[in-house]
Amino acid sequence: MKMLIRSFFVITFLALMAPPISHAEDVAELVGEGPEGYKQSNYRTPVPATLKGARVVDAKSAHELWQEGSTVFVDVLPRPPQPKNIKDPTKWKVPKRFSIKGSTWLPNVGFGRLHPKIDAYYRNGLERLTKGDKTKSLVIFCQAQCWMSWNAAKRALSYGYTTVAWFPGGSNDWDAAGYPLEEKLPAK
Repeated sequence: MKMLIRSFFVITFLALMAPPISHAEDVAELVGEGPEGYKQSNYRTPVPATLKGARVVDAKSAHELWQEGSTVFVDVLPRPPQPKNIKDPTKWKVPKRFSIKGSTWLPNVGFGRLHPKIDAYYRNGLERLTKGDKTKSLVIFCQAQCWMSWNAAKRALSYGYTTVAWFPGGSNDWDAAGYPLEEKLPAK
């Protein structure tokens, strides 16, 4: 009986010390795959290990695809907004983006909800990059531990693209492996 009471108190203590689970999205993250829909906030938090329908690649696998030369690399890092407290906005310079050599930067397409213009920008960008071939191999990335790439890869799957690779380590892991980067401007 003492063992049962002790177990009850230990379990109760551990339950009280655990961080609160506030909504279904957090529960889904704990089990591994991510939310049912798209991640809506806290984009720079640990990402799941998988994305249903996509192949998950690390820096070495991404580099092998890059060397083959037939895969389209899509960087979805958001464009940094201009700070609101700048006195002379004409003097603010957008920070430089260094990304995987040969990739295309389609910023702001990884948010959980997209404005219709951004959604059209992403659809048109993928259409242009793949020349309309929805079987064309894609690697979608951002930075390490960034849900933007998970959302964007999931969204590409929803658009009907069938050969989607998600690179959760993104440009950070690519750079750490010593692979080539180049400065990027957002695609038009």
